[in-house]
Amino acid sequence: MLTLTALLRGSARYDRHGIVRLPLQALAGLGVQDGSVVLLRGRRVTGALAVVAPLACPPGTALCDELLLSNLGLRDGDTVMVEPAPRTEARRITVTGDDDVARTVDPAVLRTALLGKVVTAGDQVSLRPSDLAPPADFARLRSSLTAWLGAGWPTRILHVADVEPAGPALVTMGTVVGWQGGTTTTGEPTPAPAPSLASNPAPPTLAELPGLESQAASLREWLDLGFHHRELLARLGTSPGMGVLVTGASGSGKASLVEAVAHAVGARFTQLWAPTLAATDTTAAAQQLVDVLARATRESPAVVLLVDVEAIAPREGAGPLLPVLLKAIRDVVKDGRAAVVCTTSHPERVAPALRQPGTLDHELAIPLPDRPQRLRMLEVSTRSVPLADDVSLDEIAGRTPGFVAADVRSLVREAALRAAARQRGDDAPTLAAEDFAAALEVVQASSMEGASLELDSLTLDDVGDMVEVKAALTEAVLWPLDYPDTFSRLGVAPPRGLLLYGPPGCGKTFLVKAIAGSGQANVLSVKGAEVLSKWVGESERAVRELFRRARESAPSIVFLDEVDALAPVRGQSTDGGTTDRVVAALLTELDGVESLRDVVVIGATNRPDLVDPALLRPGRLERLVYAPPPDAEARGLILKAAAKTVPLAPDVDLVEIGRRTEGYSAADCAALIREAALTAMRESMSATTVTLAHVDAALTVVRPSLDPAQVAALAAYAENRASR
Repeated sequence: MLTLTALLRGSARYDRHGIVRLPLQALAGLGVQDGSVVLLRGRRVTGALAVVAPLACPPGTALCDELLLSNLGLRDGDTVMVEPAPRTEARRITVTGDDDVARTVDPAVLRTALLGKVVTAGDQVSLRPSDLAPPADFARLRSSLTAWLGAGWPTRILHVADVEPAGPALVTMGTVVGWQGGTTTTGEPTPAPAPSLASNPAPPTLAELPGLESQAASLREWLDLGFHHRELLARLGTSPGMGVLVTGASGSGKASLVEAVAHAVGARFTQLWAPTLAATDTTAAAQQLVDVLARATRESPAVVLLVDVEAIAPREGAGPLLPVLLKAIRDVVKDGRAAVVCTTSHPERVAPALRQPGTLDHELAIPLPDRPQRLRMLEVSTRSVPLADDVSLDEIAGRTPGFVAADVRSLVREAALRAAARQRGDDAPTLAAEDFAAALEVVQASSMEGASLELDSLTLDDVGDMVEVKAALTEAVLWPLDYPDTFSRLGVAPPRGLLLYGPPGCGKTFLVKAIAGSGQANVLSVKGAEVLSKWVGESERAVRELFRRARESAPSIVFLDEVDALAPVRGQSTDGGTTDRVVAALLTELDGVESLRDVVVIGATNRPDLVDPALLRPGRLERLVYAPPPDAEARGLILKAAAKTVPLAPDVDLVEIGRRTEGYSAADCAALIREAALTAMRESMSATTVTLAHVDAALTVVRPSLDPAQVAALAAYAENRASR
């Protein structure tokens, strides 16, 4: 047994997986290997899987997440006893959770999510599957949980009511898992859960859905006319359109909107999950679909919500359920006594037949919320939460571009968990700014997954020097968002986009992150090479999809990194014309028939001469902004910005070091500070300052990366553009 200090240290990979990270010395002292089960004793006794901690982990410590600390009943810095434990497989476990989770998540899916975790009665566990025992079909598990619980499912917490044998015990596919007082799995692997009907006993209200007022008004008008004013429509020679397609990012509130409006117009509400229908027997799924719609017609007024309809009505590879769905919807819509509302997060994947007249006649789009809407969501989510005086919801709204309603709720829930771990035993706990800051490191914008910059709390003030570049970016990007009335009053359209060019490592991407850090716009980022595909038509589709998302999430910034790979000069490629077609698609999106309102496009490259000239004319990327390599003064400012959190000794003169670093890029300067800090750590893990000797040692390791020939060529290109 070892006595260690429990430290609260988050890990993007291991958080909430039931894992404790121990130094190599501790693992050796316990006589266990990486991935072994250990018993932890604090104020409570629990178990966990032990993995090797990072090399920088202080000796004599155990790195825990907030959930493990909570299970131990400890605070950051308390003492924990660690000892080896046998690898005992759990025969049966019983869990409890929120009503919506227990009602929705099948025990077989629950067992898959808990697979490989060590549990003890009284523990809290997360639905996040463990990396040490990943489920065989992780993508399907993630898709099912997202469909059922929204994008915030990784933050949902369950409680272990009972374990047999008494824990700590390991969850395996032979474990019988059940909800307390509810359904239970068998001891054998079970197939995908059968399709389910869900009806929320406490429906949301429209007041709980800030930012969706216009969509709610439209949907309410359509349903109200169809249910309560059919005679008026008949006299006018028309019929109500009772089929609606609602589109929007996952977690944006589509299902909640439909349920709230259905109850507002006095209609019975029924919800079907298309992914579970698609996963079950076709005959049974078709029969259930027909039965539900027929019952809705008999029990008018009624609204049937079909969530994630693309699962059974895909654009490509449609199965036998699609004809059944189309006929059933058309029969219901024609009858007019019930409404069918379908939702999707991927409208481009939905079969076009669903949008034909007589099927889903109406379409509603839910855009990503802007900063004021995110602020209102935060106010709604925290109205019953005690907030500390240092919490600024407006600042948090600025740091959450791309967040949808589910992300905001997950953020508040995560912050509350951090606060609970920090203030265990306090009579009057509050959520502080530090809790939200820690939560922001875990909760990401799910709606922007795969196309969003990883944002830090950056602003243009954090960018050293580059005064002219920052001014150009402010005018082209922030002014149109902050002063739209001024542009309208003067009768001019704001710039459509700009091209940032300069040597590698001179801060082009950093500048865009700083602009995004203002929180004024959602940011979609893509590297040029990521768009290109060998399949005919896929590259152009990726461009169209990118700009569709940008329009839906406006105000937004589209950042095209390495744009020379995406839009090279046409007529010179040897790829069968793929890049030429991509350039044509890009030009069409930039100034085609469908305008880009409140969307700014920023391209970045270190080879502006390779970009197609048509992309650089007025109305497209019309402003070319040169990001030059930093001079001595700029390097000093960059070093100061990079070292603002580094404790420097008095003998470190960053201005002088800036003069000594000729040929260093901004990235080189940041790397120099990082290497100096690492040098201090190598010298002593208890080091408190970085000295000039450490910086001098770092200068021998971090060498200048700028190519003088490339810098000269770019400077000549910029001078040539300026002289035109």
